[in-house]
Amino acid sequence: MRFGGCLFRYRTSIPVPIAIALLLLPAPRLVHPLFFDAAGIALVALGELIRLWAVRHIGVVSRTRSDRLGPLVSTGPFALVRNPLYLGNIALWAGFGLSAHLPWIAALIVIVLGVEYHAIVRWEETLLEDRRGDEYRSYAARVPRWIPATDRSGRRQREGRVSAGSRRPGVFSWRETLYSERGTLIAISAGYFLLWVKSRF
Repeated sequence: MRFGGCLFRYRTSIPVPIAIALLLLPAPRLVHPLFFDAAGIALVALGELIRLWAVRHIGVVSRTRSDRLGPLVSTGPFALVRNPLYLGNIALWAGFGLSAHLPWIAALIVIVLGVEYHAIVRWEETLLEDRRGDEYRSYAARVPRWIPATDRSGRRQREGRVSAGSRRPGVFSWRETLYSERGTLIAISAGYFLLWVKSRF
């Protein structure tokens, strides 16, 4: 569990080697490069849309590097899956792997970040159970950790349940959301600019 806590504190810097690899490794000649361009952009967009939706409900607490806890959020994407931000990150980075025309790196990203985030989540869940008790255990019992439930009736039931300590939808404006997410949006723009520069050489 301590390993997960260490990964949590340094989770922003851990993907840096992935970014360096995407920029330095030569891309092979692909039969359909435009397909990988389109698929990569779509994955990046999907990942960031998931992040924006999640940040709108959870707020700036998603940026914390400490074990400080805000209210238990069970609305928006958090009513469908317990870790939408991490899922968004995986989609985003895998999309960059495809955009760099390095599909094997995209597959490796999914594996590496999946293992990293699973360790972090196990640590976070222990912390939440210790501090939130039955409130968190009830939430975890009805909302999957990684794969959203496909049962529509169960989904509506989950979305309708908001515990007394939970935030309600729309508590953060889109202006606040975009401001909180500005670092990621800038990083995405810079990433595509650097990939474009790489393609010129």
